[in-house]
Amino acid sequence: MRLTVNGTEHDVDVEADMPLLWVLRDELNITGPKYGCGIAQCGACTVHVDGFAVRSCQLAIGDLAGAEVTTIEGLGQPGNLDVVQQAWVEHQVAQCGYCQSGQIMQAADLLASNPEPTDDDIDAVMGGNLCRCGTYPRIRAAVHTAAAKLRGA
Repeated sequence: MRLTVNGTEHDVDVEADMPLLWVLRDELNITGPKYGCGIAQCGACTVHVDGFAVRSCQLAIGDLAGAEVTTIEGLGQPGNLDVVQQAWVEHQVAQCGYCQSGQIMQAADLLASNPEPTDDDIDAVMGGNLCRCGTYPRIRAAVHTAAAKLRGA
């Protein structure tokens, strides 16, 4: 199967029911998306497929023919961070950091569809991404900062 990840085409030889998370991590050595729960409840594995946030632990590779996958590695790189990543650094959101790639990918998707989210909007969308360190107030602040930067405010 041919898969486009972060703008690069890859040929992968795996079973069609293999979750995207394991294709990324085990076959392509893309380790930004993390295994958290395996049942799409924690958000640590969140990536974008065709521009939308999805849980990669539950998405079979066979369902991705022609899809564009973006991981945290494709969102931005050191020296060229995405505005959401910049806000995460500015607000020192991460503590242990395990959930942060999924959090950032979910936040980027939120801001793509809602450039002026309220606290309630942020809580509703980001609430499905769990942070065991409890950095939710900093996550909310970082989303607001990224939204303001995207609007040019």
